[in-house]
Amino acid sequence: MELLFPLLLVALLVPMFLGVRRQKREAEKVASMQDNLKVGDQVVTTSGLYGTVVELDDTTVDLEIAEDVVTTWLRQAIREVRTEEVGAEETGTETGGSDATDAVEESAEQTETRLTKD
Repeated sequence: MELLFPLLLVALLVPMFLGVRRQKREAEKVASMQDNLKVGDQVVTTSGLYGTVVELDDTTVDLEIAEDVVTTWLRQAIREVRTEEVGAEETGTETGGSDATDAVEESAEQTETRLTKD
């Protein structure tokens, strides 16, 4: 019975300690990414805005969000640096063939039948 309290403390403190270490590692990784930004990087802000870095300062980043539209953001607002996305080339839509994923409009009766099937 005397060992129950110390074991309970250890069981509660170990996961908390490991969680704090993981959170600290993630914060260091994000800070490193924000410090290593360079002109031309395509980034995503914490609010979900996509842009390209056109100018850097110690605390701010100028992002081009559209042609000739430049906005200024804090470095801490940059969530991630995007890499080239390959998914657009692999969709198969360039071939002009019909996919099984093409949307087909259905009538109200077909929708009712589909939703009431058992």
